Amino acid sequence: MTQFRVPSLPESLRSAGCDCGRVLTRRGFMASAVSGLAATKLLAAPALAQPAHARIDFHHHLSPPTFKDALRKMNLGDGPSFTWTPQKSIDEMDKAGVTLALLSITTPAVAFLGREDARRVARESNEYAAQLRRDFPGRFGALATLPMPYVDDCLAEIDYACDVLKADGVGLMTSYGDKWLGAREFTPVLEALDKRGAVTFVHPSAANCCVNVLPDIAPSLIEYSTDTTHTIANLIFSGASARAKNIKFVFSHGGGTMPYLIERFNNLPNSDKRYAAFTSEGVVAEIRRFHYDTAIITHPAPLSALTNLVPMSQIVFGSDFPFRTATKSVAGLKAYFDEARLNVIDYENAFRLLPQLRKV
Repeated sequence: MTQFRVPSLPESLRSAGCDCGRVLTRRGFMASAVSGLAATKLLAAPALAQPAHARIDFHHHLSPPTFKDALRKMNLGDGPSFTWTPQKSIDEMDKAGVTLALLSITTPAVAFLGREDARRVARESNEYAAQLRRDFPGRFGALATLPMPYVDDCLAEIDYACDVLKADGVGLMTSYGDKWLGAREFTPVLEALDKRGAVTFVHPSAANCCVNVLPDIAPSLIEYSTDTTHTIANLIFSGASARAKNIKFVFSHGGGTMPYLIERFNNLPNSDKRYAAFTSEGVVAEIRRFHYDTAIITHPAPLSALTNLVPMSQIVFGSDFPFRTATKSVAGLKAYFDEARLNVIDYENAFRLLPQLRKV
C-alpha cells in the first residue's frame, strides 16, 4: 500500500495514538452486509494512488445495508442515508483531495432499536466498514458503532471492534434518550475506552426533550449543536471527562455552541455552589484538550470562535458527507486559514491521534 508523503510532525505535536487497531483481518465479515450496487463496486475497486498532500476526513458517514433496512422499517432517515454508496464517497473524496475518510454511521446510530437488533446492526455495520477498508486500501478508516445505550453489549463490541476488526476508534452520539455521555450509567463504557486510549468521535443527536421545540424546524438546524454543548458540559461537570483522561474525544461541528458559551462555562464554578470543586482554569483546560472537527463550521464566525478558544493542535478536518460535500468544506477552510494551519487541520492532527494512518 502507498505511504503518505507528508512532512515530519513537529516534536510538540507527537504523541502515542489510539490503541484501537492497526491492521484489519477478514474474520467475521457477513456476506449479507454487502449487496447490490455496493457489492459490485466493492469487489471491483482498485487501490488508488495517494496524493502528496494528505487530507483526513474525520466526519464522513457510511450507510451499511442493514442500517438502511433498520431505518426504513422505523420510517427514519432521509435521502442521503439511503442513496449513499462507497463509490459516491470515493468520488467526492477525489474531488476534494481527501486521502482517507474515517467512516461512522450517522444519527440516530442504533439507539432507536431494541437490544437484540441494536447489537446485530452495530456488529454488521462494523464488519461492513471493515470490509470497505479491505476493498479500498488506503481510502477508508473505521470508527466503530456501539450498541448504546446497552452497556454490556457496548463493552463486548468495543473488544470485538478494536481487537478483531482493528477499528481506528469508536463513534458515539451526544445523547441517548435523556442521558448524555457523562451519565453514571455510561461509566463502564467510558472506562473501557479510557483503558484503550481510544479515539472517540461524538456526533450530535437531539435529546427527547428537544426534538420538536420548533415543529417546523429540523433538529439538525439548532438542536444538534446544542446537544453537543450539552454533552460537553455533562462530561466536564459530572467529572466524567477528568476520570477518562486517556480518551481522545473528537466533537463534531466545532463543539456546537460551546465556543460561544465559554464565559458561562467559566463562570459556573463561581456562580453555582454545586460546582465549587471546579475552577474556571480547570474547565477551560478540559475544553482545550478535546478535539473538534470542522464539519459545517467553515464560516468565519464559528472558525474565529473555535480558534480563539482551542489551539490548532485540537482541530481536525471534517466534511459531514453525504449531507455536506467535502469540496465546500475545503473551499471554506482555504478561504480562512493559511497553508501552514491548513496542514495542521488536514493531516498533522489526524496523524498524531491515529499514527497508524500514516502507513495505510
